[in-house]
Amino acid sequence: MAETLRRIPVIVLSSSTREENISRACDLHANCYIAKPADLEKLLEVVKAIDRFWLGIVARARPSAPLGQGSTRWRLAR
Repeated sequence: MAETLRRIPVIVLSSSTREENISRACDLHANCYIAKPADLEKLLEVVKAIDRFWLGIVARARPSAPLGQGSTRWRLAR
């Protein structure tokens, strides 16, 4: 089960832009840290961009591919 969960991308969406928060998220293996805008329309644009990128552009490693040190391998989809 834990092996399967490691393949789920972790995207941190936060109102904080503090470097220590970004570093902490990276230390905890977040794949992406995004400072969310306060404006609702801009936030919706960010959410749509996340959807396009993670569900359209990026392809995950196949489940049979080995994971190095528990990290997930990502590549651009073709």
